[in-house]
Amino acid sequence: MADNWNKNWRGSVQTHKQRAYVRNAPAHIMGDFVSAHLSKELRQKYKCRSLRLRVGDKIKVMRGAFRNKTGKVERISVSGQKVYITGIELTKRDGSKAMRPIHPSNILIQEPDISDKRRFGEVKK
Repeated sequence: MADNWNKNWRGSVQTHKQRAYVRNAPAHIMGDFVSAHLSKELRQKYKCRSLRLRVGDKIKVMRGAFRNKTGKVERISVSGQKVYITGIELTKRDGSKAMRPIHPSNILIQEPDISDKRRFGEVKK
């Protein structure tokens, strides 16, 4: 399906074109869709507004039913553009618990996982 995707696409007001861009994007571009804003302190520290989410990041939910809840990123679905966070679960009818997927735009990164030095460009050759 990557044949229908154009890297030179600059944007459109038409929603069907916006959805087609996201749906047909290749994997390396899809990863950029799973990024979230940084908190104000981190924004000043790292000199960037947003980062791609990774497993282990501490986040805060800003919108929805789980607003103001914090937790760690446990799983990320890049193709579905969803993030699964510890402590944010739904109770199903049979009583079992299921993790609630949350869209990355509703998340604020409070503490990124800094175990990988390449994530912030600290490794120089």
